[in-house]
Amino acid sequence: MAADKPKHGYKVIGTIKSVKGHCNAGHKVGDKVEISTRKTAGLCGWFYYDMFPNIVMLQTGGDPWGDGVRVEKGILMRCADIDNEVTIELKRGK
Repeated sequence: MAADKPKHGYKVIGTIKSVKGHCNAGHKVGDKVEISTRKTAGLCGWFYYDMFPNIVMLQTGGDPWGDGVRVEKGILMRCADIDNEVTIELKRGK
């Protein structure tokens, strides 16, 4: 097993890129969180649920797919709360 690939896959790092209004989970622009198929990083359930397929892909070494805007080696996802929309960038950690 490679040193950078732990037992449950690669690290996935989420960076909060924007918050329109107020994030009810308390996230702020610039926050960095480690997120995985077993760790929600304090994100609300709806947002985590939307991101889950991309988290799985990044954690297991695949490329992001589904809804979202692809960025270099990752994806931008937006929460469904249009009044308090949070944008997060998900990337595979090193």
